[in-house]
Amino acid sequence: MKTMELDLIHLDFWHKPLEDRNRVFRQLRADPRPVFCPTDDGHGFFALTRYGDVLTASRNTQVFSSEPISTSPDNPSPEVLEFAGSIISLDAPQHTRLRRIVSRAFTPKMIGNLAEDIAGIARGIVDDLVDKGPCDFVAEVSMLMPMRVICRMLGIPASMEAEVIGLTDMILAAGDPDYATAGGNDRDATLVAKYTKLHAFAAELASARRRQPGDDLVTKLITADIDGECLTQKELGKFFTLLLVAGSETARNTLSHTLALLTDHPGQRDLLLDDLPGRLPRTIEEVLRYATPTTWMRRDVKSDIELSGNTYRAGDRVVMFYNSANRDETAFKDPDTFDITRHPNPHVSFGAPGPHFCLGAHLARHQISVLLRELFTRLPDIHTTSPGTRHLSSFVNGHQSLPCAF
Repeated sequence: MKTMELDLIHLDFWHKPLEDRNRVFRQLRADPRPVFCPTDDGHGFFALTRYGDVLTASRNTQVFSSEPISTSPDNPSPEVLEFAGSIISLDAPQHTRLRRIVSRAFTPKMIGNLAEDIAGIARGIVDDLVDKGPCDFVAEVSMLMPMRVICRMLGIPASMEAEVIGLTDMILAAGDPDYATAGGNDRDATLVAKYTKLHAFAAELASARRRQPGDDLVTKLITADIDGECLTQKELGKFFTLLLVAGSETARNTLSHTLALLTDHPGQRDLLLDDLPGRLPRTIEEVLRYATPTTWMRRDVKSDIELSGNTYRAGDRVVMFYNSANRDETAFKDPDTFDITRHPNPHVSFGAPGPHFCLGAHLARHQISVLLRELFTRLPDIHTTSPGTRHLSSFVNGHQSLPCAF
């Protein structure tokens, strides 16, 4: 069986126009050969580009393991692994234990209790936007909304907001030269520096909450006791970091992509504004599918398995390309068309169904909806004035900046 070799992780590929990248993935889905991609550590991985293969790998966690790490195509240094990963890079039973503990502190009821705060955050951001006028939508809107929500949930003071944004930005765009600030362009050194600060911050907050409990997520996490088990200090640091990074990334980039896509598709924009409450939910789902804010996740193969006529062996690595699965012609009609009325829309932008489906999906959808409703009700003509600047990243599909006017 002949294997096609292609580098799908190199930043040169992700710097290409979207149409060119989509064309490559369309060809890969149609080609029966497995696609092998080299990596810096010499191991390499196979690319899963078809919707059905991504679903299978996501559900079958006994064969497709999230360990040692799900967010890097190669194995990072032991120093990075010491800080990174949390539950998204664990299998059962460790994953099951941690998810059971943190889920009790991260329920729809808790999100419901935050509804008034989330609405207030959205109003405040749009108030400031109206006063400021034309500006960078990322810096003034899409970055602030999820970060303020997650900081409110965790009990992080407003005075720490700018520092937290700086720490999480680099982790989200690891590999982008603009974010390598420690050790020159040494990605691992920069990551370790940022992770160390976030873990130390988590420890400080936890210590303060043990002395004086509050109505916040850190208090709930350090007091969560399920069947006699609770989070260790290291587990708390990793989950705290995951919440700050993953808890802001999807919402932030979905908000930016929404403005960009509705500017580029004025007919869809008119359709949405004609019935904002009725059409907003499906609009959000279509932006999630079409833009796919998180591009991929890695899995390690534990035993031989066949997918789409190709055999993957124990010891192989695979990377599930969600962006490609979300454009698979077998799962979506006219997948390259941006259609806010699309239904059903079984995208995999929060991960495919399975144990690792995003714990914060409900929160992300809620805050995106609240902000967009506030934004388009008060500023219905808001639009981008240029394509802006994208993160140079294979993992995150987002904007560094996005000029807007209204």
